[in-house]
Amino acid sequence: MSGKKQFDYGGAVDRATHLFWARGYSNTSLRALLRVMRIGEGSFYNSFKSKKHLYLVCLKHYHEQVTRRRWQVFAAEPSVRKAVRRFFAVVLDDLDDPKVPNVCLMAASLSSDVLGSRDLKKHVLEEMRTLQDALVGRLQAAKTAGELPRDFDAEIAAEVVVTYLQGFYRVIRVLHDRAHMERQIEMLLGGLGL
Repeated sequence: MSGKKQFDYGGAVDRATHLFWARGYSNTSLRALLRVMRIGEGSFYNSFKSKKHLYLVCLKHYHEQVTRRRWQVFAAEPSVRKAVRRFFAVVLDDLDDPKVPNVCLMAASLSSDVLGSRDLKKHVLEEMRTLQDALVGRLQAAKTAGELPRDFDAEIAAEVVVTYLQGFYRVIRVLHDRAHMERQIEMLLGGLGL
């Protein structure tokens, strides 16, 4: 057996992801990360190299655990109008769960401290573009199938939904009344022709 200290890598990443998710990048200290990850400083640097690199690992973990599940629900619904509403319902369900921080880790990453790092900015913007492209693709397919009108602007609608989501995650911390947010979502989607 090597002299390296063994630890639960997956569990450590999951716990670090939740800490970043709850506190944000700048407000998460190395000391807090070591405590929640249950590892020593040597193991941290041997495995993750830096806080920035760990954050990238956590963003990928978040995508696999949270974002992918939400988009699978979206993709599984045959009607695009129902799919968008189902997506928002899953987000609201998550936010109703007391174990889930009231913010999206990707939305929280749209901050000067994260975007100030070229590597982090590149990853965050690529992930957001990937999600927006998936929405555009689904809306275009709905146009082709005749579910949406031929003059429906899928690009603009996708941009509006993604932009709304970024603000939604910030406002929900203050105005978390599900019925109010559902009415707001319905007005947005109705206004977009969805």
